Amino acid sequence: MGNIVCFKFYCQSDNHPVFLKVLLNVLLSDILCSCVFLPYRRRKAGILPSLEDLLFYTIAEGQEKIPVHKFLTALKATGLRTGDPRLKECMDTLKVTLKNTSDGVMLDRDLFKKCVQSNIVLLTQAFRKKFVIPDFQSFSSHIDELYESAKNLTEGQVADYIPQLAKFSPDLWAVSLCTVDGQRHTVGDTKVPFCLQSCVKPLKYAIAVHDHGTEYVHRFIGKEPSGLRFNKLFLDEDDKPHNPMVNAGAIVCTSLIKQGASNAEKFDYVMNFLNKMAGNEYVGFSNATFQSERESGDRNFAIGYYLKEKKVRIVMLSLPLIFPLPHILPVTCESASVMAATLANGGFCPITGERVLSPEAVRDTLSLMHSCGMYDFSGQFAFHVGLPAKSGVAGGILLVVPNVMGIMCWSPPLDKLGNSVRGIQFCTDLVSLFNFHNYDNLRHFAKKHDPRREGGDQRVKSVINLLFAAYTGDVSALRRFALSSMDMEQRDYDSRTALHVAAAEGHAEVVRFLLEACKVNPVPRDRWDNTPMEEALHFGHHDVVTILQDYQNKYNPQEAPKKKVKETTENNLDGLL
Repeated sequence: MGNIVCFKFYCQSDNHPVFLKVLLNVLLSDILCSCVFLPYRRRKAGILPSLEDLLFYTIAEGQEKIPVHKFLTALKATGLRTGDPRLKECMDTLKVTLKNTSDGVMLDRDLFKKCVQSNIVLLTQAFRKKFVIPDFQSFSSHIDELYESAKNLTEGQVADYIPQLAKFSPDLWAVSLCTVDGQRHTVGDTKVPFCLQSCVKPLKYAIAVHDHGTEYVHRFIGKEPSGLRFNKLFLDEDDKPHNPMVNAGAIVCTSLIKQGASNAEKFDYVMNFLNKMAGNEYVGFSNATFQSERESGDRNFAIGYYLKEKKVRIVMLSLPLIFPLPHILPVTCESASVMAATLANGGFCPITGERVLSPEAVRDTLSLMHSCGMYDFSGQFAFHVGLPAKSGVAGGILLVVPNVMGIMCWSPPLDKLGNSVRGIQFCTDLVSLFNFHNYDNLRHFAKKHDPRREGGDQRVKSVINLLFAAYTGDVSALRRFALSSMDMEQRDYDSRTALHVAAAEGHAEVVRFLLEACKVNPVPRDRWDNTPMEEALHFGHHDVVTILQDYQNKYNPQEAPKKKVKETTENNLDGLL
């Protein structure tokens, strides 16, 4: 910084050579091009419009105003929802703005900027396709196809040993997903409440580890698959439940949570955690299911007393809570998918940004879900699907794609091992189509799609893509490139710019966009010393000539190159120093 200050002092003196300012500008641009100063420097120098302007240009597609429904449709295409808590300020401002304007369905540029400026970082990431799933519309359409394929299955029986579960229709089928960036997609009966049942077991274990740490929790619970039914009265050789995913382990987990508290306090504590994991979306309480469980829950009471006999004395604190916590919490597919996404996101809820669970708790929970989460089908599921998951007898499957997304599948008909028939098929088809299996090679498994990379080529800052868009007159592509911070003055081997190509082809709209929105140099010269004006004259595109002339007259073309260098340098110095 001391050297920069010295440069500034010398450049402001009367005896410095002019080229030092240019040299300083080049040096600062090269050194600081990726620093936080760059957006400020560019805006002040007038080289690029603001992010709000670029977002407006991208959505408006050449129009002076944006219909509100068009903005909301474009937002939905990115995977974001209008109800996303992170967009609350934007949506509230939008409502107030529309209410106070005469044209209640249209946004001009100023009104649009007013609405989006509070959430411009998130919105820019979304429209630049910087989220974990860049091409979310294409990915969602694949999910819909997998959903329809599994919908045709008619095998399986709805669980009837708990009377309340037997009331669900076998035709119910839903899939919801939430990515680690908060992109959402749902299909089917996703708003119908159903009880988590055993899908809550990994969540309770995560809370226990979050509170006490892994070492303490596993003094009382093992880590190995049992090889037996989930509700067996059986412990390992150390007289501990085999793992937290069987009933005995879940009962011990419950007793470890908020030890010494009353039953009501313990229940509220767990409910608070689950609400945070779900981003404060729907998590309810079903008294009918609770009473139904109590009337048919002799086996769980027997497990509790068996643990007491084996001197697992800590469990006696939880006997009154054996049923309320694991089985009676209604969710929807949508809210449960956010819970799964919180696990996928290292313990941060994607739609609120709140830290809910520690990294240690998430890691250990996913490890045990992978090895023990699918009843007696856990080995098969780990082999074929290769992802952490937990199923429940209500028909839910909580699936986690680490660092990518959480998914909840729900369909009541179960196979003979207690897993949802349609849910198993969906998960299997998912990893057959996408390389989400933990052991898929991300570089060399060419037969599978990688939705984390699809769309990336559209954003490559390549002169070929830029010039081809100018050649074909594709203004929409150029808007996307500008929004993604592409250098719109890139040159090919012959030093031709997009403005050269657009002028030669007579694409007036492209020329106008490059000049007015992107602020490109109107008089670049190629290797033959031709300008865009000369290209337009040569090929007889008089409308383009008029646009270029008007723009150059407005900005004094004779002095434009020198003036631009001078002003840019001075603005850079003022802004940076």
